[in-house]
Amino acid sequence: NAGLPPERCIEFRVGIHLGDVVEESDGDLMGDGVNIAARLEGVAAPGAICLSEDAYRQVKARLDLQVSDLGETRLKNISDPMRIYSLQVGGVAQPQPQAQERASVAPATLPAKPSIAVLPFTNMSADPEQEYFVDGMVEDIITALSRFSQLFVIARNSSFTYKGRAVDVRQVAGELGVRYVLEGSVRKAGNRLRITGQLVDATTGGHLWADRFDGSLEDVFELPDKITEKVVGAIEPTLRKAEIERARLKHADNLDAYDLYLRALPHLYAGRPEDNLVALDLLSQAIERAPTYAPALGHAAWCMVQRITRGWAQVPEVRTATDLARRAIAAGSDDAVALVLAGFALVMVGRDYGTGLDAVGRALERNPGSGFVNFMAGRALTFGGHPDQGLSHLERAMVLGPLDPSFYISLSVAATAELARGRPEQALELARRSVALNPNFDSTYLFLITGSVQLGRLDEAQAALATYLTLAPGKTLSALRNELPYRHDALLEMVLDGARQAGTAE
Repeated sequence: NAGLPPERCIEFRVGIHLGDVVEESDGDLMGDGVNIAARLEGVAAPGAICLSEDAYRQVKARLDLQVSDLGETRLKNISDPMRIYSLQVGGVAQPQPQAQERASVAPATLPAKPSIAVLPFTNMSADPEQEYFVDGMVEDIITALSRFSQLFVIARNSSFTYKGRAVDVRQVAGELGVRYVLEGSVRKAGNRLRITGQLVDATTGGHLWADRFDGSLEDVFELPDKITEKVVGAIEPTLRKAEIERARLKHADNLDAYDLYLRALPHLYAGRPEDNLVALDLLSQAIERAPTYAPALGHAAWCMVQRITRGWAQVPEVRTATDLARRAIAAGSDDAVALVLAGFALVMVGRDYGTGLDAVGRALERNPGSGFVNFMAGRALTFGGHPDQGLSHLERAMVLGPLDPSFYISLSVAATAELARGRPEQALELARRSVALNPNFDSTYLFLITGSVQLGRLDEAQAALATYLTLAPGKTLSALRNELPYRHDALLEMVLDGARQAGTAE
C-alpha cells in the first residue's frame, strides 16, 4: 500500500485461533477451529489481527507489537463469549467511508409493533456459487415473516445494505429502527449444507433463540422453503413472548391499546380463573381505547371461551363471546390471528359452525405458516367435527412451534382427534405426553379416562379421574355435557361414557 492513494489500498483482516481442524474429502476445512477463526476475522478492524485467548497465550511472550485486550466478546454463532486480543500491524486503521457516513445518521424510531430485520446470512463455505442460495433463502424468510400482520419487517433492500460487513446488531437496530435482528450463516460440505440462525434482542444484545438446520443440495429449491418454515415457526412464539415481557415492564400510565393487549396475553395463556379475569379487564381497556382493534377483540373472545367452557363464568356469557367474535371478524378481515380466534369462539361456544369454520379457513389462507393460526385452527376443526383436518393442523402447529408454551394443549386436542378417529391407543400416548408437560391442565385427564376405558383399562381410568377431580372438584356428567363443545354427539357420548364408567357422578 506504500505510496498508493486510499481508494487503491488493500486492507486485510486476520483471525487466528488454536483448535481442531477437520479436513473433508473434497479438501474443505471444517470444525470449531475454522469457525472461530472466521468469526475473529469478522470482528477485526482493517489492518488488524484478532487472536483468541488460546492462540494469544502461545505467542504473547514473543510479540513485539502493540496489543489491545478487547475483553469478553460475543462472536456470531459461537455460543459462549470469548476473550480476544487485537494486534495492530499496519498503523491505526481509519474508519471506512461508508461507516463514517452511516454514523452521522440519526437512529430510527422504533415502530409500535414488534419489529425485525433479517440480515444477509454469511456464506461460510468460501464457495461464491452458494451466494445466490443464501440470499434467496434470506429473501424467503423476509417474505414469510412479512405475512405476520403483528410484525414490522424491514424490506430486503434495507437489510441487504449490511451484506459483507461485520456489524453490531445494536447499531443495525438503531439505524433501521427495529427491536429484533435475525442473523445466520451457511456452510457447505460436499452435498450437505449446515445453516445456523440466531435471533437477537438488539436493544439488549441478548440472544432469544438459536438453532441449526442440516439439509441436502439435491433439491436446492425445496430446502429454503423447509428452512424458512422452521425458522418462522420458531421465531413467532419467541417474538410473542419477548413482546409480552417488554410490555410488562412499561409503566401503566404510558400503555396504549397494543401494550394493554400484550399485557393480557400471559394471563390469558395461564389458563386460570383469576388470571382470566385480569386478562379480560386488560383486553376490555384495550378495546375501549381502540374499539376496532381486531387482536384485542379476538383475544377477548378467546378469554370468554375459557370462562364458558371451563365453568368459570358466574352467569351465561355466550352472547358476549359471540358479539366479540363477530366484531373481530368485521374489524380484522386481513388479520389471520383475529380471524382464527373469532372462528374458534363461534365454534366452541356459539355453535355457529358455518361462520366459525369459514373464518378459520380464511385465517389459514392468509397465514398458513403461522404456528399459532394452525394451533387454533386445529382445535376449532377438531371440535367442529373435522378431526382429520384438525389433527393435520395440530401436527403442523407442533412442527412450526416446538418452543410454544401451549404445546401441551396441542397434544391434548390431538388426543381428542385420535379418539374421534377411533384410535384410543394413539390418543393415550398423546394425552400422556401432554400431562408430562403440564400435569395441571385438567381437560387432558378426560382423554386419558376415555382412552383407558376404550381399551378396557378401568383401573387407569379411575386413577386419571381421581387426578381430574382434584383439578376440577365437583365436576359432574351434566356439567360436562353443557361445557364440552363437540359438534358430533358420538364423540361427546364417548367422553361422557368414559367418565361415567370411571365413576363420575351424574
